[in-house]
Amino acid sequence: MLTLAASTRVFLHRGVVDFRKSHDGLAAVVRAELAQEPLSGALFVFINRRRDRVKLLQWDGNGLWLHYKRLERGTFRAITFEPRSNGFISRAELAMLLEGIDVRKGKIRQRFADTIRIPSREDSRAVDQQTRA
Repeated sequence: MLTLAASTRVFLHRGVVDFRKSHDGLAAVVRAELAQEPLSGALFVFINRRRDRVKLLQWDGNGLWLHYKRLERGTFRAITFEPRSNGFISRAELAMLLEGIDVRKGKIRQRFADTIRIPSREDSRAVDQQTRA
């Protein structure tokens, strides 16, 4: 089970990666092809050519973690990007990718507001006075 903080950014590498690469090789791919810093704490996702294996690379403050998953049957579904996208995906999309859920057939609903505004007491009093009138 992989648990990510809400602040963790996730980047999916668009192309295929030679899975003989390990920590340093994948960190070089992050710098060269994703134009990101591998020591930023973000999670970087790589898929092999046959799409039956995935590697996740992340810095935790002390060292690089490398998670590796190999499917016994089937393949990971491709995620489509906008033409100018930098490969950023949401944590929900990552979870669906790893669990085998086809993102193209499903619909991700916006459940929460992007920003939350908590009214002050003065705002609440003004609303109460308006509803009484």
